[in-house]
Amino acid sequence: MIDYFVDPILRAPAWGCMLMCLSSSLIGVIVFLRKKSLLAESLSHASYPGVVTGVFILAAFFPSEGESRAFFFVLFGAFFSSLLALKSIEWLEKKGKVFADTALCFVLSVFFGVGIVAASALQGAYPSWFKHVQMLLFGQVATMTDTHIAMYGSLAGTIALFLLFVYRPLQAILFDSAYAKSLGVQVKWIEKAFFMFLLLSIIVGMRSVGVILMSGMLIAPAVAARQYTNRLSVMFVLSGLFGVASAFFGYVLSIEGSVRWSAPQSTFSLPTGPLIVLVSASWAIFSLCFAPGRGVVFRLARIFSFRLRCLQENVLKSLWKRKMASFRQLNGSHQTSSFVLRWVLWRMEAHGWLARKKGEYELTGDGYQKAAAVVRLHRLWEVYLTHYLGKEPQCVHRNAEEMEHILTPDLERRLTELLANPQQDPHQQPIPGRNLL
Repeated sequence: MIDYFVDPILRAPAWGCMLMCLSSSLIGVIVFLRKKSLLAESLSHASYPGVVTGVFILAAFFPSEGESRAFFFVLFGAFFSSLLALKSIEWLEKKGKVFADTALCFVLSVFFGVGIVAASALQGAYPSWFKHVQMLLFGQVATMTDTHIAMYGSLAGTIALFLLFVYRPLQAILFDSAYAKSLGVQVKWIEKAFFMFLLLSIIVGMRSVGVILMSGMLIAPAVAARQYTNRLSVMFVLSGLFGVASAFFGYVLSIEGSVRWSAPQSTFSLPTGPLIVLVSASWAIFSLCFAPGRGVVFRLARIFSFRLRCLQENVLKSLWKRKMASFRQLNGSHQTSSFVLRWVLWRMEAHGWLARKKGEYELTGDGYQKAAAVVRLHRLWEVYLTHYLGKEPQCVHRNAEEMEHILTPDLERRLTELLANPQQDPHQQPIPGRNLL
């Protein structure tokens, strides 16, 4: 793997992709948190007519110059086109009174359509230059040089310094823009700088990822990073790491896959730009599913665990009232599958809360205390609903059934103090005392 960092042929694309993805992933955090993902998509597509126009000018006035000069003309054209698109979106929203999503979609389709028409004209006039334009749709990494490393490194460093110096004001803006203005934060200038860096990240990044896929590289690392933290500083760091890792592994997969899967009589090429975006999207999908705390799998596990605990407490409460019950009786009282109920009963036996005698279950001493705690919370909540919220006694049972499973010991203590330690619920049933718990 060290060859990808030092080899004269491999190092420029590797370092260039990583630095490009670092800058885009840092700006992508702001885009993601401000819910401007569609704006990034619109501006990336809107840069295409500028790309074609830049190549037209180059081909017409500098037909003998190489690709290096073309790249700078392309950057200038793409920047101007994206800036024009941004101003058009702002005008449509403010002056035209058009909804934001409508303005974004309109500008995206119009600018990209103009780019396609211009590219068709370029194909007829300058076929050789048309190939360069087509390559920029999905990126062209292989021809990067050390010049690109310096340019991408400068952009990434500038963005990092910008975020470092405006971190505190940026926090306030992301939290509440109006509140930030009331604190004297220069919201307007920070937003202008943000949009400028967003445009630069898009037009520079299309060299490796491409015009069409650039928005994915802005958003995917931020989506992945968001699943692991609630802190803005940590999110910037994680997003940058995900972006750099996506660029490196996407490039490695492109090179290794192209070499290993090429047949002796033919060549097989895996495009680097799409692979970088696919790797980044894989990080995001994995994080959405398996990130601790926010991942779908862990959330489903917590939901399942909570439902099992509710069933367990309901069984304890049933046995507290009935003294003894058979499996058939318990299964008829609780709407769940027989397999789940048997597993819960087995687990409660293992904890020493239940004992089975002659095919029926009864509470042990520990089980009785657990059941009394559930009943106490249920009846305390019923008293609170009737005394403080004015609910009718016959209307509070269902709500208490839900609340008894989420009330904490601290809330139980505060309810006891607030209600002056009641001895009976609204139905004149005794409330188990705290000395039983």
